[in-house]
Amino acid sequence: MNENTARVNVKEPFESYRSRLARGDETCEGRVQEHLTVISQRKSLNTYLAVYGDEALERARAIDKKIHEGKAGDLAGMVIGVKDVINMKGKITTCGSKILEHYESVYDATVIERLRDADAIIIGKTNMDEFAMGSSTENSAFGPVKNPIDETRVPGGSSGGSAAAVAAGMATVALGTDTGGSIRQPAGLCGVMGMKPTYGRVSRYGLVAFASSFDQIGPFAHSAKDIARLLGVIAGHDERDSTSANVSVPDYLSALDGNVKGLKIGLPKEYFDEGLNPEIRQALEQRIDTLKKSGVEFVEVKLPHAEYTIATYYILATAEASSNLARYDGARYGYRSPHATDLWEMYTKSRSEGFGAEVKRRIMLGTYVLSAGYYDAYYRKAQRVRRLIQQDFLEAFKKVDCLMTPISPTTAFKFGEKVDDPLQMYLSDIYTVSANLAGIPGISIPAGVDSRNLPIGLQLLGRQFDESTLLKIADFLERKN
Repeated sequence: MNENTARVNVKEPFESYRSRLARGDETCEGRVQEHLTVISQRKSLNTYLAVYGDEALERARAIDKKIHEGKAGDLAGMVIGVKDVINMKGKITTCGSKILEHYESVYDATVIERLRDADAIIIGKTNMDEFAMGSSTENSAFGPVKNPIDETRVPGGSSGGSAAAVAAGMATVALGTDTGGSIRQPAGLCGVMGMKPTYGRVSRYGLVAFASSFDQIGPFAHSAKDIARLLGVIAGHDERDSTSANVSVPDYLSALDGNVKGLKIGLPKEYFDEGLNPEIRQALEQRIDTLKKSGVEFVEVKLPHAEYTIATYYILATAEASSNLARYDGARYGYRSPHATDLWEMYTKSRSEGFGAEVKRRIMLGTYVLSAGYYDAYYRKAQRVRRLIQQDFLEAFKKVDCLMTPISPTTAFKFGEKVDDPLQMYLSDIYTVSANLAGIPGISIPAGVDSRNLPIGLQLLGRQFDESTLLKIADFLERKN
């Protein structure tokens, strides 16, 4: 084994090894090779839909040269997996669906451009629930992703491939998307950090839409510093995205000073009810105690409309999905049924054969709530409730700096346990969807393990564009672990 392939810790945070890269004690090529080795060894996890091994190694060698010349970017040597709902020019973007199985993207998403400009190394595209619709990554047309801690259990969803890749050491960091908890929930179930930034903080240009007013791209990592560095690169205004916020991006790393004294954290009583697993409750109480001893004040807050979040989310998100997925009709791109004999059959058979069961279910739900006679009863009313939920958070943040809640009512569940009961599956998102309804940032932080050694995650929710406070607390708790 030569110096370029010396053994490295594949789960080591980027911030821990970047100084060694700068000194020449380690190479980007060696680190990429080690990640590729893990990918090969743990194929059973079904984490990647495409691996760009030769391309990643070639880029790593080029970046090693740039490091030697002192010309490397902020993410030089960061090996990243990208959820297969984000477009990369010349690469297949499947969205985990048969309908896009052979679709080759003709352009790069803004986040991909920014990663490349900062000298990140993209190692592959990660598996996901079809069109990001799911909470377990059991809905991929290319097979489910397995949880690397226990392969009989789900990794969470819909960004299960990205979470599992980071947890297993198949990438240093990864990008996912969060529409109702799809970064935070799998991060919690796989024992890594995952952040949903404020809506509009990260450009959605090049992201294949599920629900356009909810979707947000965000990072997975082993450390708060890696989240901070990666978010600092991909965040910022993009004129190609009409929903991108023209708000300055702070230096997230500077907030990670280990000092949390004087912060006020709210505990929403509605999120600590009887449905919460006792081991998860105990784990959160231990972290609360740690923070109290370091000068953090905890305040009970109320979110009066919390009970309506799941219903509101699944009305609005499915309505947007119905609209967004209408473009996959067999006429322009994507799968076209070979069994069609006329135009009508081309539409119906292409969509029937190309979409999976969960996507069809959500299209039908969304079409129903948008239909004549039901629009006012469901969609319009849900929009009004969404505003009330947003107002609940605005009121809470007048009293506290952020909120702490569980990520999920349970730890990772078994395959098949909920897939045939959509309501139970949807309730897996009960603590996460509110952040997407309100457009606020949230982060999942590892908080120990349960009696079966399954990861427990806690969630922090913050004011719009205040990711820094969440990262500060995440970094503090990481240091205390």
